[in-house]
Amino acid sequence: MVPTPESSAGNGSLAPGGAGSAARNVNGSGPGAGGPVANGPRSNGAGAGTATVAAPATSRKDWVSDQEVKWCPGCGDFTILAAVQMLLPEIGVRPESTVFISGIGCSSRFPYYMNTYGIHSIHGRAPALATGLAIARPDLDVWVVTGDGDALSIGGNHFIHLMRRNVNLTILLFNNQIYGLTKGQYSPTSETGKVTKSTPYGSLDAPFNPVSLAIGAEATFVARTHDMDRKHMTEMLRRAHDHKGTGFVEIYQNCNVYNNGAFEDITAKENRASNLIPLEHGRPIRFGENGEHCVVRNPDGSLRVAEVADVGEDAAVIHDEYLEDSSPAFALSRLASGPHEPTPIGVFRDISRPEYSEEVTRQVATAQASEGEPDLKSLIFSGGTWSTN
Repeated sequence: MVPTPESSAGNGSLAPGGAGSAARNVNGSGPGAGGPVANGPRSNGAGAGTATVAAPATSRKDWVSDQEVKWCPGCGDFTILAAVQMLLPEIGVRPESTVFISGIGCSSRFPYYMNTYGIHSIHGRAPALATGLAIARPDLDVWVVTGDGDALSIGGNHFIHLMRRNVNLTILLFNNQIYGLTKGQYSPTSETGKVTKSTPYGSLDAPFNPVSLAIGAEATFVARTHDMDRKHMTEMLRRAHDHKGTGFVEIYQNCNVYNNGAFEDITAKENRASNLIPLEHGRPIRFGENGEHCVVRNPDGSLRVAEVADVGEDAAVIHDEYLEDSSPAFALSRLASGPHEPTPIGVFRDISRPEYSEEVTRQVATAQASEGEPDLKSLIFSGGTWSTN
């Protein structure tokens, strides 16, 4: 079901040319202005005044904005942008029903380069804005684009609550282990001892592991990919988007100016076979040119890398991304201490849990059914009130 322009434009919605129009649309126009707003695969199709409209297919050019892309030449962000723009036509969503929300940082310029609606918000608060939008407009396809500094420093609180609530949106975290926009300070994911402009004698902080943090916050979908393999990245983005709830993807992204080569020990073509551990549901976790390495479980439940020749084929852990218990996924996330040794990539966890906006809608409907329509005056003068002279 496709809401008509009239039914989509009211009550502070992201109507074309409205106050919430896309960051790129400074002239007041919007993607698909004057046309119907199509529901994406996340939509519940709810709403009065709907009509069935066959939405035409899109191509990548329909998702590319008219703005000049202002990232440093060679930045990994270009690969991610291209992957997203190429994926969206394949999954059948529409520009006029899609919103990209970002905070502050190099990654947060993303909404300008998408021919969709978008919000370039304030530092670390993109999850908060996206939560409100996803609840108020469940017909929209909501994406959050953030970085390791934006999401895990000032935005850390918003990030973990987004994970636990399971709001229906997709969040992409570009992890380059550095503050790039502000010219090379250490970030929450920088390794201990990292020498930067803000840590001239080396960082004393233990870094966050974004995948571990998301799993610890009970995220329902958690994946990792990198900017040197567009095919793998595209599949992770697709899986995250198709997940009902919060789909989180960490993307190892090279900052070739302030932290060049941070991930080349595992992502360089000559190193991938021996240092990237592909996670495939229902299959033994093995890697190497000939599958000669594997992941095995220690008696205490932790995991380690072993040689198949030493432990036997049956010792390899079978990956199960659908386990309700988060312990196995968390153990996988702790397998590598950093991107300089064998590191898992792929889907760590994909479980089902009630989606937040649906639960909010249900709760409001139940309250209205039992209490009647809300009355603002009665609310103001109810409970503890007092008068002053």
